[in-house]
Amino acid sequence: MHRAHTMPFGARITDGGVEFSLWAPSVREVTLLIDGSERPMTAAAEGWHRLLDPQARPGSLYRFRIEGGLSIPDPASRFQPDDIEGPSQVIDPGAFAWSDGEWRGRPWEETVLYEAHVGTATPEGTFVALTAKLDHLRDLGITALELLPVADFPGDRGWGYDGVLHYAPDHAYGTPEELKRLVDEAHRRGIMVFLDVVYNHFGPSGNYLPNYAASFFTERHETAWGAGINFDGEAAAVVRDYFVQNALYWLEEYNFDGLRFDAVHAIADDSSRHVIGELAERVREGLPGREIHLVLENAANEARWLERDETGRPNLHNAQWTDDTHHAWHRLLTGESDGYYADYDDPARHLGRCLAEGFAYQGEFSAHEGAVRGEPSAHLPPSAFVNFLQNHDQVGNRAQGERIGALTEPAKLALARAGLLLSPQIPMLFMGEEWQASAPFQYFVDFADPELSRAVRDGRRREFGGFGGFAAEEVPDPTDPQTFARSRLDWAEIERPPHAAVLAETQALLRLRQEQVVPVTKLRFHGATCQRPAPDTLDIRWDFERGTLRFVAHFGDSEAVVEGPGSSSLIWASPGIEPGAEIRLQPWTGAFLVARS
Repeated sequence: MHRAHTMPFGARITDGGVEFSLWAPSVREVTLLIDGSERPMTAAAEGWHRLLDPQARPGSLYRFRIEGGLSIPDPASRFQPDDIEGPSQVIDPGAFAWSDGEWRGRPWEETVLYEAHVGTATPEGTFVALTAKLDHLRDLGITALELLPVADFPGDRGWGYDGVLHYAPDHAYGTPEELKRLVDEAHRRGIMVFLDVVYNHFGPSGNYLPNYAASFFTERHETAWGAGINFDGEAAAVVRDYFVQNALYWLEEYNFDGLRFDAVHAIADDSSRHVIGELAERVREGLPGREIHLVLENAANEARWLERDETGRPNLHNAQWTDDTHHAWHRLLTGESDGYYADYDDPARHLGRCLAEGFAYQGEFSAHEGAVRGEPSAHLPPSAFVNFLQNHDQVGNRAQGERIGALTEPAKLALARAGLLLSPQIPMLFMGEEWQASAPFQYFVDFADPELSRAVRDGRRREFGGFGGFAAEEVPDPTDPQTFARSRLDWAEIERPPHAAVLAETQALLRLRQEQVVPVTKLRFHGATCQRPAPDTLDIRWDFERGTLRFVAHFGDSEAVVEGPGSSSLIWASPGIEPGAEIRLQPWTGAFLVARS
């Protein structure tokens, strides 16, 4: 089976050769440099420059020369074998032979996400090496592998959020064919694959668009990374299409099952149809018949993007990452109250609201933000929210990149792990979390420009001014290769204590989830309630058409007593809990129960 996404950008293979298209409205003359020869391109309407080259072929290396001076890679390059400063390579998008022709994805409610950074998930840091770990993920109970951004970024080391060539898998990880094979092999094992994409900014190195397409950006919107992307001004149609086509490209040409959109709160768009909405609509229209899942990171807690239709299916986006839930769990587990954790001064209350209603902040004033934050979310089903105890941001944006296992007690983490994996929200594990990996995940970059590297080092140290616990620490140098090396997972740990026991516990919880929780959550959601029998105790019930799930948890220092199970069946409990007419909870213990209709 062959798949190729047709788009108006880049290099397109035709029967008559390869057609090259560049949108360069700021310049008059563009020359194609290809395989050692130069060929002038034809200027067309609305800033386009095109050329059909009958000699070009898959594998050809090419650049564009702007008005006889600067030579640039293709902004829609499908591959950069020599990184972002090198030539682009013509790729035949239909050459890969897919074996997953019957694959249509999996229902969203079955999703268990596993977030992985390709470069540090394995010692080799490649698509091929990650493919070899798919059996581990399948046996663990993972149903969706989520890759941090792979769009080509500067150098060989980076988180991926500094990408500048959105259509090219990073050369440090492997070839387009190797990425497609990763997706294909995942599907053979029943595992979906998601990709994190960044549409709110370009990285600080290697972005040449301002030199030939100045209207791609606008000074009307300022972002943390400089001028905003022009989603709503003159010439915005081409800009918007660049990102819409990119989303369709990954979903169609690479057969990804879903996308996670980074920091959409940082996308400034004052048009009547926000690009985030247009993008979801175009995806839903363009790929019918497949289970495509769209997930947001949105610090603004805008429930409007997550609305369901009369059948319960998402109109636009399936879910949002819920930082609120993480922050509440983190403050309970660690007691840390610096920075944004200051907004969660009653973490049990905030956690209860998150688990029952989605967001902790649904229009209340956030002292940390200095503004009202969020929209009402209680009407949405639990599957509209992705919960986690850690992710690349929450680990990597600590000064030392420590994981939660290094910051709390095992008994506390065991309760939180069950709370994550058995609650009806969509759970996400960060790579290595399943065995409580000891490796940190630190912030690393590989910029060639010494001044940019110095700025990143200095900025990283300043970043922790609001986190008093970090102020005196020596922040690892992001540009030092050893910072990257320290972040690699050590897979040998899974055979040793205490990691082997944590792995077995995680696997058992995910088996319970698929057997006991998912069947209840697949039918219509009727609502949830959260009671607090004591300030440090939660009793949460989720009502579905097929039954009721219940989670009781106690975070205090003395015993707590809650109502007994009644007609519910106990599916999990902390050691020592034996429910009778009542449930007696010792410090940092809990239980999950289910009653089927």
